[in-house]
Amino acid sequence: QVHFVESGGGLVHSGGSLKLSCATSGFTFSNTAMGWFRRAPGNERAVVAAIYYLSGDRDFKTYYADSVKGRFTISRDNPLNTVYLQMNNLNSDDTAVYFCAALHPGLYRSGRYEPLFPTSWGQGTQVTVSS
Repeated sequence: QVHFVESGGGLVHSGGSLKLSCATSGFTFSNTAMGWFRRAPGNERAVVAAIYYLSGDRDFKTYYADSVKGRFTISRDNPLNTVYLQMNNLNSDDTAVYFCAALHPGLYRSGRYEPLFPTSWGQGTQVTVSS
């Protein structure tokens, strides 16, 4: 059974930083693309960052939504089956519940970041940025 356990959220002032963690189990983490999504109040869940491996490449590639580019950094620790999201220079638009997910391997190569297990979301972690 697939599990995602997000942690690290909290209340932070504008300009502050947080580092989110997501511990995973139930699938082969090391060769699975991973993403962070967020759902802001009144909005649908949307991808903010992804980390994936392209066949033939030695290093993982990353993707960032324009709204977080230059401020957020996604990383992973394969032996720990954990993915991270370092968030710097936070602003009120970053207030949301953050989720991690394994990504569908047939989609991210064409720029679409969709969950591989769409019915298996964790509880998420709340990030609140006060201005």
